[in-house]
Amino acid sequence: MCLAIPGKIVEIVDEENDIAKLDVSGVRRNVNIALLRNQGVEVSPGSWVLVHVGFAMSKLGDQEAKEMLRELKSIGREAVDDIKQWGDSVF
Repeated sequence: MCLAIPGKIVEIVDEENDIAKLDVSGVRRNVNIALLRNQGVEVSPGSWVLVHVGFAMSKLGDQEAKEMLRELKSIGREAVDDIKQWGDSVF
């Protein structure tokens, strides 16, 4: 199973090599945006993109990206709760 996460482009750091700095919940990383640009998709600071292993795979709307982040955070909280329950159980 693969997981792609939404992130917001904060700057284009290397125009020639299609590298953008992305913010995902406060964590910033460089990602490759060439796949989108080669398809004619315009991305710039403020654009939301879906990222998998360092590559922007698709462009997202604001609402869609925020909803995905909410869902991912919810899943994360549920996983932490499950881990705590397992840790507290006695076999």
